[in-house]
Amino acid sequence: MDSAIAEFSEKGYGASSINAICGLQGLSKGIIYHYFDTKDELFLACVEECFSLLTERIREKMKEAEGGVETQLEIYFRARMDFFSKFPLYQRIFCEAVITPPEHLQTEIEKRKGEFDALNIQILEQLLAPVVLRPHISKTDVIETFRQFQDFINIRYQNRGISGREFELREERCKKAIDIMLYGIVERKERD
Repeated sequence: MDSAIAEFSEKGYGASSINAICGLQGLSKGIIYHYFDTKDELFLACVEECFSLLTERIREKMKEAEGGVETQLEIYFRARMDFFSKFPLYQRIFCEAVITPPEHLQTEIEKRKGEFDALNIQILEQLLAPVVLRPHISKTDVIETFRQFQDFINIRYQNRGISGREFELREERCKKAIDIMLYGIVERKERD
């Protein structure tokens, strides 16, 4: 798995090969194929490990989270960035799974990141619990809008690699999108 994570992290799914993965650690193809029937299965195992570890890290940090919505959002995004600082090899795997998944693996990737997606919705619902929404807006509306914001941000990165500072900017844009979604863009003045 370590060799596969390193290979997929460096080259992405498309440019990676089982031969290169074996070469990194001097492994035989037989040992790889003993556990994984295809490169697809190996990649999906790496995706699953990435999202499992990330989800657990965020879940732990959010248990400790106290304060208002802005404070909790800060804790959430800091937990994500801390995870990728500690485990930088997962960053490209995460981005490829979220932004540019191999088309034939999209359904399987969605399954493997399902717990992560569910946690994000759970956190958003927690953030919304103490606030009063405008009368014509439901929590379902907010969650759907949140997903659309994510999609729009991810489209920006679809045709290029994302790493280092570019990844940090993506995370900052996600955080700002949530802030705009929750608080709007127009400063409201009290009416006389």
